[in-house]
Amino acid sequence: MKKIYKLVPVVAMALALSFTSTSCVGDLDVTPIDPNLSLDLDPDGLFNLTTDEAMCCWLDNEGIPGFNTNDYSASNPMIKGFYARLTTGIAYCNQYISVAGDKDKQKTAEIRFLRAFYYSLLTDAFGNIPFTTTPMTKPERYTRAQAYEFIVNELKEIEPDLAEAKPKLSTDANYGRVDKAADWLLLSRLYLNAKVYTGKEEWQNASLYAKKVMDSSYELNTEGKNGWSAYQMLFMGDNGETNAAKEAILPLLQDGLTTTSWGTTLFLSAGCFSTDMHANPNNPNDVNGVASQAWGGNRARPDLLAKFFPNGNAPEIESYNMTVKAQDDRALFWGKNKQLNIDTISVFRNGYAVAKFTNFKTDGSAGHDATFMDTDFFILRKAEAYLTYAEANARLNGGTTTKEGTDAIDAIRKRAHAYTKAAYTLSDICDEWSREFYFEGRRRMDLIRFGRYGGNNGYKWQWKGGVKQGRDFDETRNLFPLPADDVMANDNLKQNDGY
Repeated sequence: MKKIYKLVPVVAMALALSFTSTSCVGDLDVTPIDPNLSLDLDPDGLFNLTTDEAMCCWLDNEGIPGFNTNDYSASNPMIKGFYARLTTGIAYCNQYISVAGDKDKQKTAEIRFLRAFYYSLLTDAFGNIPFTTTPMTKPERYTRAQAYEFIVNELKEIEPDLAEAKPKLSTDANYGRVDKAADWLLLSRLYLNAKVYTGKEEWQNASLYAKKVMDSSYELNTEGKNGWSAYQMLFMGDNGETNAAKEAILPLLQDGLTTTSWGTTLFLSAGCFSTDMHANPNNPNDVNGVASQAWGGNRARPDLLAKFFPNGNAPEIESYNMTVKAQDDRALFWGKNKQLNIDTISVFRNGYAVAKFTNFKTDGSAGHDATFMDTDFFILRKAEAYLTYAEANARLNGGTTTKEGTDAIDAIRKRAHAYTKAAYTLSDICDEWSREFYFEGRRRMDLIRFGRYGGNNGYKWQWKGGVKQGRDFDETRNLFPLPADDVMANDNLKQNDGY
């Protein structure tokens, strides 16, 4: 059973790169929950394309055009891949719990957490879902509210059996394993989105569990090193070895020699960098710290740049100068030899590049391997608790933060050397989620919660709904369709409205 235990966290964490997403490379043909399931799985990187943040110009990959323009069907291979990876992960967890659940209380609690995490992603994306906790059985249909109730109860039940909340470096024992802080942070996320999932507001509980994480010994990384900002350090090749790791409540471990994957942080770096970029200001010959891995297919939509340059005046300069112009360390965009607006989706130089994820270490050197990344992906990090707390605070107080909520946002903005305000509105907070977490896979969830995704809401972004200037699309798009093959194979399931 040792082998199964090792597999589950790897698979689960690889999937978490996507909140709403698609992969631009690799095989997505993975079998979903099924009584005859084979547990072979080749994890691949997944990527968020359906919002105001990201655009992909690899239009020769089937399924991607629909994600760029919010025009996808139940036969879309990217949706099928995302769904199958989640349901396959659940099958791994069910199998472990079935055959070894009584062997080690803490490990079983960790596996149950991973299963709850999978189900949270599945519920957020698809709403009414296939559900089972028993291997090799036909899943029944759970409504979104039923799934939400199961996940919340599961997280509360396993909390006593998880390790105490304690930050760790990669050199410490149990780095990368689930502890109580991960449990609290996922609960706070669920409560923050409870109105979307169940129709009932749970702002107080969202605030409560976020505050537990804020009060834990995990730390925001606030000190830069050797010219790299504290924010940059969260996305670098030695982020598991520096104080950046103390912000990582749940990291996906990466090592260029032992976790060789074309997905995860390699996809987030190589998929965004082009060969004419050099994110290391001290060496113009270094691109991103992984030699020759600069594919350049993913870009930022101009609407993301507008979060930092609201007047539409983002300059055509290097990423390390962009942060200076934006007066915000998080504006890690490369505009040199790029065009801000995406006039033509297939043109690689349309749209600024994102230089957020690199394989550089804080001493300026590259990683262990010339092809694969050492950069861990922080699936859950403490910064989320601060923004969750601030948003819940504002929603409980007429749409504007009190001092406590303001202080929570200020902690994030001060880390980035950005200006602060006396108070923040809900609109401010929606934008702040994007500034802090862009390209980390959660934007669609946030836009839906703020009423800015599907429906006649008037919130536009470039190429939203398939036209350059953007247009509203139907509210049914707030859910992805269940893959047609799975609906046909399981008569317990019902396709989501609009598909």
